[in-house]
Amino acid sequence: MINVTLRQLRYFDALARHGHFGRAAEACSISQPALSMQIKELEEALGGALLERSARQVALTTFGAELAQRVRDILRSVDELGDFARASRDRLAGRLRVGMIPTIAPYLLPKVIENLARIHPELDIHVRETVTPKLIQEVAEGRLDTAIVALPVSEPSLAEVALFSEKFLLVRPGADEGTPVPSHEMLREMRLLLLEEGHCFRDQALAFCNMQSPPREVLDASSLSTLVQMVGAGIGVTLIPEMAVAVETRSAPVSVARFRNPQPSRTIGMVWRKTSPLARQLLQISEVVCLSAGKVRGRQANGSPSRNPRS
Repeated sequence: MINVTLRQLRYFDALARHGHFGRAAEACSISQPALSMQIKELEEALGGALLERSARQVALTTFGAELAQRVRDILRSVDELGDFARASRDRLAGRLRVGMIPTIAPYLLPKVIENLARIHPELDIHVRETVTPKLIQEVAEGRLDTAIVALPVSEPSLAEVALFSEKFLLVRPGADEGTPVPSHEMLREMRLLLLEEGHCFRDQALAFCNMQSPPREVLDASSLSTLVQMVGAGIGVTLIPEMAVAVETRSAPVSVARFRNPQPSRTIGMVWRKTSPLARQLLQISEVVCLSAGKVRGRQANGSPSRNPRS
């Protein structure tokens, strides 16, 4: 009988993901020597080398790569045992791992956390902010319980629940205040500032302009805040989601305008595994997210008149 522990499997999973002993040890909150010892014991128990070690990085052997996927399946099943136990309770309690994309998290997350803490005080909420492809992978692999993203994601293993829709607004230099709003065709001829590749909002902005790629080479940004500040410096124009307007334009000399109908928009929703025992509880969480989004939009509607979008 092979003597393998769940702790060893979790350590190996972390090492397979990070490809580095130091980063894996940090992710597991243990020392690097302790991690190395546990991996060595796992190799001895399984009777084969899992890693090819070098000074800079760690690569999986063929055996290690095949084992890594099996280990992820095992760990996901173990985690779902805990989810099953939580799902049997009448109240929402315990750990909840939530992911959000960067074009939502800074604006919606504070209100979501506030409302969840008030309505479900026994929840222990862990938040992960990253781009959609990573969130989808982590939900599918069981590392996250749910994610709040722009729909659709079209992942067969995941359930999707639409929460609300929001418009995209045009951000221009302050000197353009009151001038006609360009059409999406005209935007193709302008210096359109975008988020870097990997952000779904970039793809949505390009789709509105019927472009496969930006027409000019411009510095891509990693955040909406950087985009708005670049616009304020007169470098170009950009699109931002409606929920971001109040936060991102308060300290930048820019003007905000709505496009003519049909206005560009996106649908925000939650996704989780179809097999998740927490599906019923996650539906309750989705109601809190909708409540939070309504309060965020209401707060923006009462914001500074100089920042109110103009048609």
